[in-house]
Amino acid sequence: MIISIAAVVILLMLSAFFSGSETALTGASQAFVIDQEKNAHNPRAKLLNRLFQKRDNLIITTLVGSNLSNTLATSLSTSVLISLFGREGVAYATIIMTFLVLVYTDMLPKSYAVRNANKMALLVASPINFFVRLFSPAVWFLQFIVNYTFKLAGANKNSSSATDSLAEVRGAIYMYDGNDALQEKAMLKSILDLTDIHVYDVMNHRRNLFSLDIDLPVEEILNRVKNCPFSRIPLYKNRPENIVGVIRIKTLLKEAVEHHNNYENIKIEEIMTKPWFIPDNTTLMQQLQLFRARREHFAIVVDEYGVLQGIVTLEDILEEIVGDINDESDISNLDIMGIRKINDSCFIVDGQVPIRDLNRKYGWNISDDNAVTIAGYLMDMTRSIPSEGQKFIFDDFQYEILKRNKNQLSLIKITRQEKTRTEK
Repeated sequence: MIISIAAVVILLMLSAFFSGSETALTGASQAFVIDQEKNAHNPRAKLLNRLFQKRDNLIITTLVGSNLSNTLATSLSTSVLISLFGREGVAYATIIMTFLVLVYTDMLPKSYAVRNANKMALLVASPINFFVRLFSPAVWFLQFIVNYTFKLAGANKNSSSATDSLAEVRGAIYMYDGNDALQEKAMLKSILDLTDIHVYDVMNHRRNLFSLDIDLPVEEILNRVKNCPFSRIPLYKNRPENIVGVIRIKTLLKEAVEHHNNYENIKIEEIMTKPWFIPDNTTLMQQLQLFRARREHFAIVVDEYGVLQGIVTLEDILEEIVGDINDESDISNLDIMGIRKINDSCFIVDGQVPIRDLNRKYGWNISDDNAVTIAGYLMDMTRSIPSEGQKFIFDDFQYEILKRNKNQLSLIKITRQEKTRTEK
């Protein structure tokens, strides 16, 4: 009898082990385990990643072990209690074993495993690997039955898609609510958004484009670029929309130094580079890859008719990921960006400033579903072209039209409204 009771206790402990292992192995983050293998060189993580390659076999092993342990423990305890209490022992065994299995081999180990899934998964990797090998014949047979049942039902056992995987990554990022990696979380979200944002949404619009006439005298070109904050300047011929080249300031200054005061010997056509035109519906992810492939940082954006829309740079894309990258030139030329801060809640903004820039810079949530610029947003919301002096309030922001040039909203005052709450 003592041996039987000891066997019941051992079987219940095995059941608790398999039950907790099942929860830990299904709840463990594979990304964490891969990081432990690649960066921490943890041998248990390496073993666990190998087991994850056949996750179905892994889960079936834990289920076989758990159910086999529970069944044997229940049978032995019933036999012992029948010998002690006769037929009433069946009822006693049912009550006692239900309580023990429910609390000690199911609830407790699973509750612990849920809270410590990664830690426990690494801890049980070696013993589970032993049982995977031990139960391999039974697991193979059960796996065959499962696959055959799927086939009869016409179900696709492997239904995961690339879209599901991407959604899983997005969900994992959104689920994180810690305070020690908020910046990294925002950057990861921005990286995933690169496939949904087009270069038109982040480009420097042609209205704000700093470009030069290629037919200007070289001395005049040098005078205009000496205080220029940009490293590359588009060159046009006859009209600003006709971009014929791009000049690097560094190259131009090098030529000026080499020729001293003989600027007439500098041939702009020879030192400029050909413009690279890209369609405005190119995604930021595609453009980032193109920048890397071509080893270029600067592209001219055109629409489907080949009409100039603006320019996009590598810095524009990087700012979508890491936020604004300001150097000394940017700081001293904030008005060029079209945003002038009056105080913490009031700003005067050029109508062509992209909504995304405002949202990213100040943490706002102005909708950019139907418009790219702040002027486009107001025209969409009002279904009209507002006049100077008109004021509107949309979603906690007051907009005042300061200047209108023909049909364009040139200058807009944006004031963030304080939310008022009434407490009962």
